[in-house]
Amino acid sequence: MDDVKDSPAEGPRRRYRSPLRQENARQTRQAIIAAARELFTAHGYAATSLNDIATAASVARPTAFAAFGSKPALLRHVLDQTLAGDDEPVPVAQRPWFRPVWDAATPADVLDAYAGVCALINARAARIVEVVRRAADQTAEIAELWDTVQNNRRAGARMVVEHAAATGPLAPGLDTDRATDILWIFNDPAHYDALVIHQRWSKKDYRAWLSGQARHALLGP
Repeated sequence: MDDVKDSPAEGPRRRYRSPLRQENARQTRQAIIAAARELFTAHGYAATSLNDIATAASVARPTAFAAFGSKPALLRHVLDQTLAGDDEPVPVAQRPWFRPVWDAATPADVLDAYAGVCALINARAARIVEVVRRAADQTAEIAELWDTVQNNRRAGARMVVEHAAATGPLAPGLDTDRATDILWIFNDPAHYDALVIHQRWSKKDYRAWLSGQARHALLGP
């Protein structure tokens, strides 16, 4: 039987995309990501297989593989979505919960608002970031992911430092690079993991500590 080809008069045929099919595929991906996040944080990266994740997500293993391609790629998706809070393609700095940082009128207010952002993100992501850190020695792909995490945190710190400096002076003798290094140390999710998850600090106390430390280090006593 001859292949069916587009008629020159009709022009190229458009592929029909079913909204229902797309939504079902999205829900499947979300189920896999949710299962992976739970198993990675509960058992670690190495101890969790794609088969374990597929079973927890109630999908076939080939479905999980087809959706993400590999376990390292799935871990990257889990991390990205956990940091952002959803699967919408919107940069962190453009999200509504980051708006208070841009609206702050003084350096102290910028750092306090950023402490709130860090508390929000780290509450979601501290445990999965720790999974990535521990798995970074296992494969080059995850080591690269860990480097990306570090670089992105530092880029975020620089963005906030530059905005704070635009609203008023930083501490005398403190340049942008050194201020960025300091804020990059403070925005590490490991601090949230240690203080809130392990030492049972409240999120309010963690935010107050982070804001106070950042203001003292970047603005002076």
